[in-house]
Amino acid sequence: MTKYIVEGGNPLYGELHISGAKNAAVAIIPAALMVSGSCRIENIPQISDVKLLLGILQDLGAKVRFINPHAVEIDCSRLQNRRVPYESARRCRASYYMLGALLGRFGSADVALPGGCDFGGTRPIDQHLKGFRALGASVDTQSGFVIAEAAGGRLKASSIFLDKVSVGATINIMLAATLAEGLTVIENVAKEPHIVDVANFLNSMGANIMGAGTDVIKIRGVEHLRGGSYSIIPDQIEAGTYMAAVAACGGQVKICNIIPKHMDCITAKLSEMGVEIQEIDDSLLVSRDGSLVRSNIKAIPYPGFPTDMQPQMAAVLCLAQGTSIITDSVWSSRFRYTDEFKRMGAQIQVDGNLAIIEGVERLTGAQLEACDLRAGAAMLIAALAAHGISEITNVQYIERGYEDVIGKLRSIGGRIKSVEVPEEEPVAVSSAG
Repeated sequence: MTKYIVEGGNPLYGELHISGAKNAAVAIIPAALMVSGSCRIENIPQISDVKLLLGILQDLGAKVRFINPHAVEIDCSRLQNRRVPYESARRCRASYYMLGALLGRFGSADVALPGGCDFGGTRPIDQHLKGFRALGASVDTQSGFVIAEAAGGRLKASSIFLDKVSVGATINIMLAATLAEGLTVIENVAKEPHIVDVANFLNSMGANIMGAGTDVIKIRGVEHLRGGSYSIIPDQIEAGTYMAAVAACGGQVKICNIIPKHMDCITAKLSEMGVEIQEIDDSLLVSRDGSLVRSNIKAIPYPGFPTDMQPQMAAVLCLAQGTSIITDSVWSSRFRYTDEFKRMGAQIQVDGNLAIIEGVERLTGAQLEACDLRAGAAMLIAALAAHGISEITNVQYIERGYEDVIGKLRSIGGRIKSVEVPEEEPVAVSSAG
């Protein structure tokens, strides 16, 4: 078992470079299945979800070769298998993108139902399956597998209106429709930056996708996708997480290799809370030396405030003066992490999709258990800001989405280390006032 030991209470100073976007990478890698030739993907983040998905591609018969730690060459011209087994799929939510990619290219797919982070509620894929059926596929679930097959071996274009704005369904249907016959129109789609990035990747390989980033995406199916090269956008959520860490701990850090426009929703809230943010080309200089001010946050689909940032902002608001309210209209059951914050002295009450936070003067170190990716990142922020020592377990969740998080935090003054402990060893907690 790996755990992180964090000595908190120190301001952060220095410079950080943001990795490629996790949410884009985990969709673009499955999208590579649709390319008949060889494609090169650059700015790949070194995270466990990426390694898992590349392993699934290899199991399917793809050739995968790393050119350098952040660039990979994928050749899916001779796939030998179209079944994604349970043991692989259950470890990564994004494995469901294999459904759209395989169904689009080959007219059939056999993929185990996905795993990934559990927010304490269901994360259905009914909108994905609705889209596949609209494109002419028969879809069935058997023994934990989704089995889909297109009549005649190729999907047919259709008009699809999503009942709910869904990032996963938008991407999966877009993948499936890329090689379908005719013009597909998808309405009420999600508009996140990584959806635009997936569309740009596919277009660079010969697809004909229009409207990504708006409410309506139109896809004119093509016969095949050719090889090419593509670089993934910077990670909006990783950048926001480190910005929140500076806000909670104080100090000044330059966040480099970002797209400032993607950060607007996060920058606006942090500025409202008393954090100074200066845009410098493709970087943001984030500073905080005064008191934090209360704020209300509502997580909604992009371009609103991202649900993937609400736990990290909660960590900051625990130290803000006054009462703050966080509303999450995307995942109402995403507040399980608040019990861990209470161990540190935070004053939080949860009521359905609301979290009411009464700011405290300081947090104290405690034993913490990450329950999902972004909750784990939030616990890191809280531990860095707290007085004393914190120990965080279940850190495999954090490593699903943050490249070299220990090294990056150390580079800006975070006192943190990763240690291996035997599974049977009881975890002791030490804290200082």
